[in-house]
Amino acid sequence: MQWTSILAIYFLIWVLVAFVSLPFGVRTHEEMGVEKTPGQADSAPANFRPGRLALRASVIAAVITALFVLNYNNGWVEVDDFDFIGTLPSRRGS
Repeated sequence: MQWTSILAIYFLIWVLVAFVSLPFGVRTHEEMGVEKTPGQADSAPANFRPGRLALRASVIAAVITALFVLNYNNGWVEVDDFDFIGTLPSRRGS
């Protein structure tokens, strides 16, 4: 696998992990007991930290990408492993 492919896969996984982890650890102003700005939505986060989110997404995406590349190279899980009905032509041995 080329390094550019690995980089693209890492970026896609990073974006997915970042969006999935957005709601974790965020509290509203009401939950933290902080006064809201006039016109602010009730659900607006009071403690959003994009740096921490980016760091967390980077570490998790690196682990997932490493597992993906290892699986790609070693063939631990293949398409045939998900054919529970037996309708796909077998790709093993080719």
